[in-house]
Amino acid sequence: MSSPNLSTSLDQGAPPSATDVKPATGGGALRHKLPGSLAWHLGSLLILAVILYPVIWVVGGSFKRSENIVGSLDLFPGDPVVDNYKSLADGIADISISTFFFNSLFLAVGSVIGILVSCSLTAYAFARIRFAGRNLLFTLMIGTLLLPYHVLLIPQYVLFRNMEMINTYTPLLLGKYLATEAFFVFLMVQFMRNMPKELDEAARLDGCGHFRIYWSIVLPLSRPALITSAIFTFINSWNDFMGPLIYLNEPDKYTVSLGLKMFVDQEGLANYGGMIAMSLVALLPVLAFFLAFQRYLIDGMATSGLKG
Repeated sequence: MSSPNLSTSLDQGAPPSATDVKPATGGGALRHKLPGSLAWHLGSLLILAVILYPVIWVVGGSFKRSENIVGSLDLFPGDPVVDNYKSLADGIADISISTFFFNSLFLAVGSVIGILVSCSLTAYAFARIRFAGRNLLFTLMIGTLLLPYHVLLIPQYVLFRNMEMINTYTPLLLGKYLATEAFFVFLMVQFMRNMPKELDEAARLDGCGHFRIYWSIVLPLSRPALITSAIFTFINSWNDFMGPLIYLNEPDKYTVSLGLKMFVDQEGLANYGGMIAMSLVALLPVLAFFLAFQRYLIDGMATSGLKG
């Protein structure tokens, strides 16, 4: 038998059990991180307030009378009115507001179809087909991104005028069907280059030609890049002001962007209330289109080689 002294000494020297160890609360570390986290959140809220201020001002301005908008510091009026929205139903200069929206929608949808068809075909040729001068042509195409839009505006206008296409939608849509948007071609090329070459080889063994490979294999797998291009094209076409201003002359062919200009009369007096109300209404189609396909936008940008 062991003596009591030896047993006591062994008990005193024994290491503490797991149940005797108290977990560290980490209160010091938490107190250290709290000021930095609080400052970060306050800074983010401040930046968010600065970004959202114009949006909030526009929303509040749509419920103000025109004479109370300019020079007013109040975000929201004390006595809100809905006359600005009611006046949209009456149209502008005997032209219904729906006419402007239909024209913009026609151009936007037509532009999306043209970009998806022409740019995807061009991208397939650059990404999946080997031909003489491919790299040179691709470099020249990318070089067109360096040309400002205003440099090409006058030559294009003279060309379309000589072809008697002014005051039609053809100048605004023709380039979309000829793969002149180098950015979207580049976006799709980078996406298609990441596809395995074995897919093409297996399809050729089954007797598929280039068009069948493009339509049945490459195009379905390129859905993120296609939807990304569609979103950008729709937004750019819907918000385009310079193109319709140059090529359209009759008010019944105006788009939403040109319809907003009609709120300013010949004497320089502007119906700011109606203009702001129509601006908010014009944002709804773009916002709905973006929210419906935003997850594809992230996928397309992340997998198309634009990240670095």
